[in-house]
Amino acid sequence: MITREQIQELAQFEDYSACALSFYFQPTTPRNKAHKEDAIFAKDLVREVSRQLHVKPGEADKVTLDSARTDLDRILHLSQELRTNGAHAKGVFACAAQGFWREYDLPPQLRRTQLHINRHFQLKPLAQLLGAFPHLGIVLVDRHRARLFDLRLGELTEREDFFHPLSRRGRSDGFRGYDGGHAERRAADETREHFKNVAEALKEGLEKGIFEKWILGCQDTHWPQFSQRLHSYVAQKLLGRFNAEVAHASNQEIRAQAERIFCDSKKKRCEEAVREAINQAKGGGRGVTGLRRVLRALEMGEIQTLLIGDNYVGEAVECAGCGHLDPHLVNFCPACGRETRKIVDVGEAVLPWVIRHNIELFYVKDDPEFDHVGNIAALLRFRTEANVKPWPVKSASAEPSARDLRRYRSAARG
Repeated sequence: MITREQIQELAQFEDYSACALSFYFQPTTPRNKAHKEDAIFAKDLVREVSRQLHVKPGEADKVTLDSARTDLDRILHLSQELRTNGAHAKGVFACAAQGFWREYDLPPQLRRTQLHINRHFQLKPLAQLLGAFPHLGIVLVDRHRARLFDLRLGELTEREDFFHPLSRRGRSDGFRGYDGGHAERRAADETREHFKNVAEALKEGLEKGIFEKWILGCQDTHWPQFSQRLHSYVAQKLLGRFNAEVAHASNQEIRAQAERIFCDSKKKRCEEAVREAINQAKGGGRGVTGLRRVLRALEMGEIQTLLIGDNYVGEAVECAGCGHLDPHLVNFCPACGRETRKIVDVGEAVLPWVIRHNIELFYVKDDPEFDHVGNIAALLRFRTEANVKPWPVKSASAEPSARDLRRYRSAARG
């Protein structure tokens, strides 16, 4: 499965000849024994993208066409070999001009098979998968045993198994129960030490980035004593808990319970973030709404949580020199003066920024109030009071002065 470091690599990739190819394969249930439907659909996608490249000769030179054709041929060959058993989806990212080719297995929860060629890789399907399947730690614990699991992109893997054997006791409690009292206190001390060791393992896993959040499975009787051993930082990362027996819980049950708890937690967190961003924006606090304000906050490094409508589409221009994104459809970049190019999907264009800076991202569905504020908003880490004022665009061909260029160039660098 794809890792965070590999996603960071994809987010940093850029090809100025606009031949960065992204192919997402979502397996479907075959309708006959031939199993050819997915291969035929992929072939149609390759043919359509090839046609689009050739009908725009002014935008694609011979090098771009040759590079894209090489990658499209490889995609076409790969699509003939892909199995439609539903076990895994596939992501392929390629650019023959730079000798770049990456293949990754993905959970079979992509919306559809798709193919794109652009300046950057198409990362929205990956962002949606990461939001649906973050790196979770799952811990099952009782008085003398604990099991630690990783849940990453829908796959559950057991990492560690703590086992603390029960203390041996004699045939009686001794004279007037003296030995029995000692044995009970010794067992209680050993249980506390066991819970402490598990809590330390959780703290270490979170600090090292082995997992981002965690979920607990235990009997209700063990929770009060175990919770006392948790570091405050670890307790804050707990998404929820479910009732489970360490020795008898199956992997399927563990995964189902963890995904249920995570989905409930994610929905609640998203709703809270939307309300907070809108309220903070109204009061001039740590929140902004609307494309112009969000892009400005993104470039200033202020954003902590980005909220985008699930079907949001917004237009902007991107500078080919400094990468500045501007909602005003100007011909020249107000930051560096270079020529701009139009982009029709701002939600996709900002994803490299979001991934590189580890910004929390939510796709918001069916929220009338969020739709009213423009279907895009953000919660801020801080608000820079000395922000440079927006460029007063008078026309699409307005030329900035040298003084303004220096000021906006500094703002774009953050």
